[in-house]
Amino acid sequence: MKFVYSSKYEMNFGTHVFPTDKYRMIREKLVANGWAKEEDFIEPPPPVLDDIRLVHTKEYISDMLNLRWTARTMRSELPLTWQIIEGYLFAASGTIAACNLALEENTCVHIGGGFHHALPDHGEGFCYINDIAVAIRKMQNENKIERAAVIDCDLHQGNGTARIFHNDKNVFTFSIHQEHLYPVKEESNLDIGLDDFAGDATYLHYMRSAVPKILAEHKPQLVIYVAGADPYKDDQLGTLQVTKEGLEERDKIVIDECRKHNIPFAVVFAGGYALNIQDTVDIHVNTCKVCLGITEPVATEIQTENQEEKANREGSKPSG
Repeated sequence: MKFVYSSKYEMNFGTHVFPTDKYRMIREKLVANGWAKEEDFIEPPPPVLDDIRLVHTKEYISDMLNLRWTARTMRSELPLTWQIIEGYLFAASGTIAACNLALEENTCVHIGGGFHHALPDHGEGFCYINDIAVAIRKMQNENKIERAAVIDCDLHQGNGTARIFHNDKNVFTFSIHQEHLYPVKEESNLDIGLDDFAGDATYLHYMRSAVPKILAEHKPQLVIYVAGADPYKDDQLGTLQVTKEGLEERDKIVIDECRKHNIPFAVVFAGGYALNIQDTVDIHVNTCKVCLGITEPVATEIQTENQEEKANREGSKPSG
C-alpha cells in the first residue's frame, strides 16, 4: 500500500493548537514499526491551479496566491504566508494523488489533507483549500468516477464539503461530529450530531448503523474517508470522549465496509489536537495499521454502554 506524504505539510503556524509536525511523526513511526518502507511514500506532484479552480472562486484563489488579508482569507484562523498557502496547495495535490492511487490499487492513505471547512469563496477554521472537494471534482472531471461518498469522522462537521456538494446527487456527504461545537452547520446528506461526552458505545452505534447503509444504497465508486483524530477523549478542542480503541474500531467499520463492497477508498487525516501529540500520532498510525490489515490486540476494552448512557442515546435524536 502507498502513502502520499510531503515535508511541505509541516507548516509554521507559530504558537497554535494544530501540530503540523504530526505528519512527519506519523511517517517516522510507520517506518520504525516496519509497516512501511521509504519507497512506499509518494511525493505529491506540483499543484495545478486549474484543479483548485474546480472548487474555489477566482477571487479567493487570487487572495491566497497574493497573500492578501481579506474577508475571504482571514476566516481561516491561520497566518497567511507563502509557506502555508503552498502547503495547502500541495495537500490538495496530495489528495488527488491518493484518489488516483486508490482507484488503481483500491486503498491509499494520504498523510495529510482533510481540510473540510474551506468553502468555495473563503477559508474557515484551519482550512484554506478543500482538498476533499478538489480531488472529487478532479476525478469526476477526468471521467474516472461519477459517484463518490465522503465519510467524515472528524470532531467537527465538514461544513465546507457539505456546502460544495449540496446540490450534487452524485456525491454523498456524511458527517458524524460533536453537535454543540464549531462550525455553523451546513446540511450534509446525512449528519449525526452527537451530544458532548458521547463516548465509544454511542459513537460506534451510529457508525455501525450509518456506514453500511450509505455504501449499499449510494454505491459510490470512490470513498474519501476523513479519519480525524480529534474525537479522542484527551483532545483539546472537543469532548466526545472516544478512546483510541474506539477510534480504531471506527476505522475498521469504514474500511471493512469499503472492502466488503469492493469500493476504492482514500484516507485523509484532518484534525487531531490531543494534549499529548503522541496520542494524535498513535491514532493516525492505528488508521494506517487497519488499512494495512495488521491485527494486534488493543490494550484496553472499548467502553461499555451503561444504562444511563443507553437511555440518553435512545431518548435523543441526532441532527439529520
